[in-house]
Amino acid sequence: MTWRTVFLAAGSGLLLAACAGRPVRNPPAVPVAAATQAQAARAAVLARHPRWSLEGRVALSNGRNGGSGRIDWRQDGARFEVSLSAPITRQSWRLAGDGSLARLEGLDGGVREGADAQALLRDATGWVVPVASLADWVRGAADARLPAPYLQFDGQGRLARMEQGGWTIDYTDWQLDPALGVELPHRLNASQGDARVRLLIDAWQGAAASP
Repeated sequence: MTWRTVFLAAGSGLLLAACAGRPVRNPPAVPVAAATQAQAARAAVLARHPRWSLEGRVALSNGRNGGSGRIDWRQDGARFEVSLSAPITRQSWRLAGDGSLARLEGLDGGVREGADAQALLRDATGWVVPVASLADWVRGAADARLPAPYLQFDGQGRLARMEQGGWTIDYTDWQLDPALGVELPHRLNASQGDARVRLLIDAWQGAAASP
């Protein structure tokens, strides 16, 4: 059984339904300049805390196929470790790297390595996941290595949409991180063409152990 078959066996419907946006009320509008300033201040806080981890659920699709599972992500600067598991079959894979070399474990055919984590994952599974940039986007910050993003804010001044590097990231829910004193995304959808990455984050930690 291939990893893709295993992952699809988990059933994507549950998370896709969970990631649907909640109805939005009409709060007082926050001026764009104030929202932009608040976003810059929040991004500055995140930049001072490059070590973090999250636990949650992920749904992936490529226009033809889709699947969902549990995700655990640990980041320490450029170093990362991402583990995905299908809850029904208990099959899993692990992607780890440091920005110059990525290593993918848990698939048929043995360990795979490559310089580009996104390309390595795409070639092995068919899923397109912007691993390097998603490490910033998942916390609601821009990837400083790419051109400046286009930002949209909701009526409360929170980041609602970011467009960067050919991807569109929609943020539909936020939660306060008491340790950092800023809000972090609870739900987000990233898309580029047919590629979709949807995340529902159950827990954040701001000082995870190094991968």
